[in-house]
Amino acid sequence: MTQKKRRSSRVVRIVNKDGRLNIVGSGKWYSYWRDPYHLLLTVPWTGFLAIVTLGYITANTFFALAYLVGGNGIANARPGNFFDAFFFSIQTMASIGYGAMYPQTLYANILVTIESLLGLMGLAMGTGLAFARLSQPTARVIFSRVAVVDLYDGVPTLMFRTANKRRNQILEAELRVRLARDEVNAEGLSMRRVYDLPLVRSQNPSFALSWTAMHPIDESSPLYKATPEILAQQEASIIITLIGIDETVSQTIHARHVYIARDILWNMRFVDIMLRTLDGDRHLDYSRFHDVTPL
Repeated sequence: MTQKKRRSSRVVRIVNKDGRLNIVGSGKWYSYWRDPYHLLLTVPWTGFLAIVTLGYITANTFFALAYLVGGNGIANARPGNFFDAFFFSIQTMASIGYGAMYPQTLYANILVTIESLLGLMGLAMGTGLAFARLSQPTARVIFSRVAVVDLYDGVPTLMFRTANKRRNQILEAELRVRLARDEVNAEGLSMRRVYDLPLVRSQNPSFALSWTAMHPIDESSPLYKATPEILAQQEASIIITLIGIDETVSQTIHARHVYIARDILWNMRFVDIMLRTLDGDRHLDYSRFHDVTPL
């Protein structure tokens, strides 16, 4: 009974903080192995190098066994020796050609021809995949761990912070904020609805430092008369996407973040991170970027 209560009380995110969906049983209808190009672009570098290394060793092992099947087809190699055939396969696939071992039968020459062609194709694909991974534009943008509901000009306002971690600018940056929550229509059908949350300022011509996004919770807001309990009951999520052009690579980058109901703190305020020195200069204290204080 205690275990059942613990499981039911645990909060499960529909959407992770990075915007990815939590889909139970997704492997039953889709497998990333059916889309190897996308897999090789999205898998971490350790996984990418492991897949490439495993494929390289597997291919050379296959050709080494094929050379052994053909008998004594490799000159200066010990008859029946797997390692000689394996390293001859590596020299052939990589177009090294030391000259100590070479094919001496028609069967071996045919295998060398096939392996050389596959080696060139594999080198081209591996180089292309590595370059595609390195050249992917990425955003180094952070979001505050929580969002707050604070008074601004006498109006309750939803606020969160975002900042550019790189020392460059994101040109024509645009923030889009949406509310997703469960609703039941007049016919009793349950569905998840998405609403736009307009911001006081949704565009920034040169996003370089910190940006506090604000959504007034007035009569026109989907959050009007909402409470923490109602948002938790509706499994509400605040979905944020940021799009802009990285000035360094001149390519479009994007970042995303999600706040669930428990990440929204009511009647709280972000600590001011804009400080002024004794000399009159201003600087940002990012060590307090996530700090909040009660109203």
